Amino acid sequence: MRLKLIKYLMCIVTIGLYSCNGNSWKSPENIVYKGVYSFGPEVKSFKDCDSGHEFWVTDHSGQLELKYSQLRFEKPYEPVYVEVNGIKVRSGKDGLGSEYDSTLVVKKLIKITKEIPQDMCN
Repeated sequence: MRLKLIKYLMCIVTIGLYSCNGNSWKSPENIVYKGVYSFGPEVKSFKDCDSGHEFWVTDHSGQLELKYSQLRFEKPYEPVYVEVNGIKVRSGKDGLGSEYDSTLVVKKLIKITKEIPQDMCN
């Protein structure tokens, strides 16, 4: 009986935590972000097409930086359009990403292209 009660309470807490982030019933890893990504020696930034907000980027997918480098730009920091699954977290107080309020942690690369859609990302 006691074990059932503990399991029940854990479920309620989990549901409550997901409800608090404004995307109830959605796992944070399943959020698709669409925007402009720039990469270079000191910058890994993402500008969200919907909000215009800029984020530092951490690539946990192992694909974003790889695919960017395979586009073979002549110079760093060339913007590309990307669609990624990821989560937003508060940026740390130290390091290069500390200049940004938030960091986009990329879990999966969906799309990357040199062609930035002007109707979506001005």
